[in-house]
Amino acid sequence: MTQNNQKEETSVTDTPSHRSQQAIRAQNQALILAAAEEEFVLQSYRGATMQGIADRAGLPKANVHYYFKNKKNLYMAVLRSIIQEWNEGLVTMTVDSDPKTVIEKFVRTKLHQAFVNPSRHKLFAIEVIGGAPHLHEFMSTTMKEWVHDKAQVMKEWHKQGKIGITDPLQLLILIWATTQRYAEFEIEIVGLMDKTAYDAADEARAADFLVPFILKGCGLE
Repeated sequence: MTQNNQKEETSVTDTPSHRSQQAIRAQNQALILAAAEEEFVLQSYRGATMQGIADRAGLPKANVHYYFKNKKNLYMAVLRSIIQEWNEGLVTMTVDSDPKTVIEKFVRTKLHQAFVNPSRHKLFAIEVIGGAPHLHEFMSTTMKEWVHDKAQVMKEWHKQGKIGITDPLQLLILIWATTQRYAEFEIEIVGLMDKTAYDAADEARAADFLVPFILKGCGLE
């Protein structure tokens, strides 16, 4: 391809109009995904409708079908976006990493995700409680591989005398249980705190309790 042709191609594909269309598409998809999360949490997969999602998004039903075709495609898109966010939030750890730094960051990241996007945790929990019909492959492959990799690193830490636990899986389950509960059982927790909703200090309060508690249990004062 000549230099002139390259310039011509760029001018066609990178025009302000093209960028504007991409921005509109991304905005609409984000609106639909956010509305779908809420609809699926409140109505379940079976009870949710494309019309209900369109109403929540403030878009015509035809637009929802244009981007996602049907309810199953939209539901899978929501689940994929949840998993992608969680994977991005997971810390990178190696046998040379400092266990205290890694575990503290992991706990704080999971807590932040729970407080910022509670509906995502609720939807994931509903899917798993229902037998994970749409996530079975992910749970048996990607998730299992991730847990295995993290567990192997922690076992090596134990061999090196860096950490006191001998069962990494139980540690991961504990962290998931204690952090995600703030999202999944939000109504219960805010009620016990004599509130109607979390405020800005609640995430810090949870982190200030959980982080030293979990680190101490790992032999990391």
